[in-house]
Amino acid sequence: MRPVRAAAPDPGPLSLPAYRIYWLSRLAATLAAQIQVVAVGWQMYELTGSALDLGLVGLVQFLPSVLLLFVVGPIVDRRDRRLILAGCRLLQGAATLALAAAIVGGWASREALFAFVFVLGATRAFEMPAAQSLLPTLVPASMLSRAVAIASSAHQAATIGGPALGGFLYVAGAQATYAVAGVMYLLSGLMALRVPERRDADAPRPEITRAYLFAGIGFIRSRPALLGAISLDMVAVLLGGATALLPIYARDILLTGPWGLGLLRSAPAVGALAVALWLSRRPLDRRIGPLLFGAVAVFGAATVVFGLSTSLPLSFAALVMLGAGDMVSVVIRMSIVQLETPDDMRGRVGAVNSVFIGASNQIGEFESGVVAAWLGPVAAVVLGGLGTLAVVGLWMRLFPSLAQRDRLDPGDGGRTGHT
Repeated sequence: MRPVRAAAPDPGPLSLPAYRIYWLSRLAATLAAQIQVVAVGWQMYELTGSALDLGLVGLVQFLPSVLLLFVVGPIVDRRDRRLILAGCRLLQGAATLALAAAIVGGWASREALFAFVFVLGATRAFEMPAAQSLLPTLVPASMLSRAVAIASSAHQAATIGGPALGGFLYVAGAQATYAVAGVMYLLSGLMALRVPERRDADAPRPEITRAYLFAGIGFIRSRPALLGAISLDMVAVLLGGATALLPIYARDILLTGPWGLGLLRSAPAVGALAVALWLSRRPLDRRIGPLLFGAVAVFGAATVVFGLSTSLPLSFAALVMLGAGDMVSVVIRMSIVQLETPDDMRGRVGAVNSVFIGASNQIGEFESGVVAAWLGPVAAVVLGGLGTLAVVGLWMRLFPSLAQRDRLDPGDGGRTGHT
């Protein structure tokens, strides 16, 4: 009797060269972004001392994604996504180095910072849909949820190291911080050029019509689970957008300096990275809906704890839990979006999804800044966390199919071609 040969271990997405270079490029870009965000927040607060201006940073960065919504999707669906991704990151590097030069030249100001984040917002309006649309072409469908988790682990690893590094670099001056971030962006862009484009370049491209432009919005509206997952994340993070107020918490409530701000910026990524690494080896399979709503509830509760804390260790722990809950939500949402969207629509759906994400992050920062200016930072954060918990209950009623969803992949339905 022949011995039964053990099945070969699954090598995983990182064994694929195309995915591996995509992962490294994302790691470098996120590291640059996290170094830069600490510098922008601290420098803006030093220049103005205004919670409202901290919130306006988010609003200014979000506006381009709305203004370019009906431009981004068709371009990403009709052009080489690899070149779009690389071009965005190279432009981000050039803009960041230009800001470093402005500081050395002595003409950096509040207005210059706003102009800088507007340019970043314009490039990210293209970057995020291109990156999201490119990922499913690099791995088999069976590996997609693991690939999303591993890609997120790169993001979170950089989000841990980036803010801490940014905080320490800022001791040498804002110009040094921006210079390092700019070089990292350029390296990321060069690596992105090596990611292969897997689409058929000779495939017919449909005529750009009004229906074509609005197809991404219509597609999302036609799928309640997809709409529910995207809108839940948007509203929850919008209300719980405490990160814009971290410079205030670091300096005025927790009585620390730039290093403390970097530590707080890193905290959500500690929890998110732990969850991402777990999910990269043990992908989500069952009870997807309850897990999603439970994760968002953890996010809201952790936001309340952070808002009330006056202790740096407790604040750090609360932000770790916040990041852990958010990562479960991200993996579920991104997997649903990619599994239910046909490849020829991923750019347009991705552009709409990016607006939702931008609204949750950047508009959330603006909302937190406005409420903090009116009621104070503690009230702004606590009310936001309580609002997130309320949204969880409301969305479970509005989207019962999502709340009761068992598996990520509903089957073959919803993945036929569209124009």
